[in-house]
Amino acid sequence: MNANPILLQKKYSRVIEQFARLQDISLDAALDFFYNSEVYPLMRDGVSDMHCMSDAYLAEELKMEYEQKNIGK
Repeated sequence: MNANPILLQKKYSRVIEQFARLQDISLDAALDFFYNSEVYPLMRDGVSDMHCMSDAYLAEELKMEYEQKNIGK
């Protein structure tokens, strides 16, 4: 299922803002991480209707991915 591109962009911004607050990082850092994450293409391509999940759920998914990727640093 494909979402309306404008609504999807708004969803991205809400998820990025919530993720930045969860991780206490800048919006720029959150934005960069989001567009290089595994979550972004799933949302963009409508895989498993990821774009239909709540903002909080998606921010939490990003948080888990962020923590996994930063454990080795």
